[in-house]
Amino acid sequence: MFIVIGKQAIMMALLLLVGGFCVKKGYLSKEASDALSSIVLHVVNPAVIFSAYLREREVRLMQNLLLSLGLSAAVMLIGILLARLLFRGKNVGDRSIERVSAVYSNCGFMGIPLVDALLGSEGVFYLTGFITVFNALIWTHGIISISGETDLKNCVKILKSSSILAIFAGLLFFFCGIGVPEVIRGALTHIGNMNTPLAMIVAGATIARTDLRSAVKNLRVYAVAAVKLILMPLLSFALVAPLPIAQEVKLTIVLAMAAPCAVTCTLFAITHKKNEKYAVSIFALSTILSILTLPLVGVLF
Repeated sequence: MFIVIGKQAIMMALLLLVGGFCVKKGYLSKEASDALSSIVLHVVNPAVIFSAYLREREVRLMQNLLLSLGLSAAVMLIGILLARLLFRGKNVGDRSIERVSAVYSNCGFMGIPLVDALLGSEGVFYLTGFITVFNALIWTHGIISISGETDLKNCVKILKSSSILAIFAGLLFFFCGIGVPEVIRGALTHIGNMNTPLAMIVAGATIARTDLRSAVKNLRVYAVAAVKLILMPLLSFALVAPLPIAQEVKLTIVLAMAAPCAVTCTLFAITHKKNEKYAVSIFALSTILSILTLPLVGVLF
């Protein structure tokens, strides 16, 4: 696990540096970063979600996927309530960023290689249950929290977003056994492969515009990281450990919840003109600290 986490940390750091390099050289303007973040959120993410469900049906897999979906929802909903109790303050914008960062993890980039290394492709399939719930909640609760838009019209608009539609389409194709032509599957794979590079480059560009020295001195950033990296995994561990279900499903959920803060929160902050520097400070610090905390979570399990 240490080797897998180390590799992911190095790859993430290199991609972040590419984003920073592009900013310093003038290759990536603020407007271009905003445009790239929109592409990641509205085009690339949906392709990743839908592609995860393009596999053969099997009763055991279907049962475990449903368990993963249900338990992931329970863990994250409890996490949302806990974050609401823990993070208070007069600054509504920063408070929302803290709450969203504390609950939602970077389950795709950090979670997929970890689970794949430990459990193989079957574990990654179960992880799609967690990723599905993650996307359903972050594209409703998360984006509403960050944007501050809560009227019914905006909620309906969010439910019609490309990522939510990709979730429904993926579930339909999987459970109905609908096939997809190889050429379409290949195109989706190529689009999905852009997810990590683009997301990390955008985050790196934002970091390059951030005063990290002041961020490191902010105790609230450490508080959010502690909740995300320690408290949330312990919460999920306590919930799933006693249950008589497949060990692979349990480990998948715990590791996914133990991943650092989601880069999606930073992308939302950029898109909706919120405090993106604060969001990226939390993301960066939690990612660095996760190199230490993720192995500890694995040992605990």
